[in-house]
Amino acid sequence: MARRADHEAQQERISKAVWSILAGKGIEHLTIRAVAAEAGCTTGLVMHRFPGRKALLAHARDLLHARTRVRVERLEAEAPSPRAALRAVLAQGMALDEDSAQEALVWMGFLAASVGDEDLIALHRKNNRVWRDRVARLVAASAPDWGPERIDTAVFALVAATEGAAQLACFDPDTYSAAAQEALLDAMLAVYGLTA
Repeated sequence: MARRADHEAQQERISKAVWSILAGKGIEHLTIRAVAAEAGCTTGLVMHRFPGRKALLAHARDLLHARTRVRVERLEAEAPSPRAALRAVLAQGMALDEDSAQEALVWMGFLAASVGDEDLIALHRKNNRVWRDRVARLVAASAPDWGPERIDTAVFALVAATEGAAQLACFDPDTYSAAAQEALLDAMLAVYGLTA
């Protein structure tokens, strides 16, 4: 049991190091050596779990997906209505605080690294489709009389607006403040008649 706990603790340390480097320093600084230094372990230990940079990137994307999934499932369960759930789920994907801004940076770093790498692109598409499906389900529950085309259009607009705002806020938080991002979200929901 102690060996498993030690393995899990090492994995957690390495995961935190990957996240810290991506969010704090950027994709170009994500190396096996940098992760080992940040985690306070040997490069051999990192390479035992992640044989290269691509594996580190895939791990970061999986961490992001897992963190988001847990949060949106909780938000959905706590929401009093489908429209309230839709707003809460979309808002959590914006850069409204330090944690969500870090997630937006990690997402952007992963996406940038995916250019030209079919495996990473496939991982992004898979996770993005799960996200779109969740938003589509919430839009459909919020507007049960809508047809598939109208739902798809609303989902595209809402996802593009919220993800775009998050990325812009990462580099210009004064212009794209949390209040400005939430105002954008509320305006987009109002355009589609999806306000809570």
